[in-house]
Amino acid sequence: MTAQLADIQLLLLDVDGVLTDGSITYTDTGEQIKTFNAKDGLGIRLLMDAGILVGIVTARVSGALRHRCENLGITLVFDGIRDKASALAAISETTQVSTAQIAFMGDDLIDLPAMTRAGFAFTVADAPVEVKDRAHLITELPGGKGAVRQACEAILKAKGLWENAISRFLL
Repeated sequence: MTAQLADIQLLLLDVDGVLTDGSITYTDTGEQIKTFNAKDGLGIRLLMDAGILVGIVTARVSGALRHRCENLGITLVFDGIRDKASALAAISETTQVSTAQIAFMGDDLIDLPAMTRAGFAFTVADAPVEVKDRAHLITELPGGKGAVRQACEAILKAKGLWENAISRFLL
């Protein structure tokens, strides 16, 4: 598992149930509200600062997600995508990163086609058993509660980049 993670050059993330806890809140005007975890955000930044690409592949379209991605500097954003396996292939071609060097993190059945075609599959602690059975690594934390941070740390540690990534925070 560590060898597979050490080869990862790109982490693709689902949103609802991975970057969020899966809850979808609507205002009276129909606007979606999403809650993101700051620790996940720092993990993503650490990964990107280490030269590993991060992208989003999600079935929903959300202004809140666009704002979060802009805040984190994520430019690979594919929303409104139901065929995530095709998106994985297109992203691989666009970025010139082979699917063997792409990790996909999903939490539900719709994510399985991309998860099973990626070089490494992450899922969250609260994923259904069918998804857990097909993941290389299941985080200890549920979606929206630090699971993405755990995936980012696992990649950085497998690449031997963790200590360097956190060195700026240590006295």
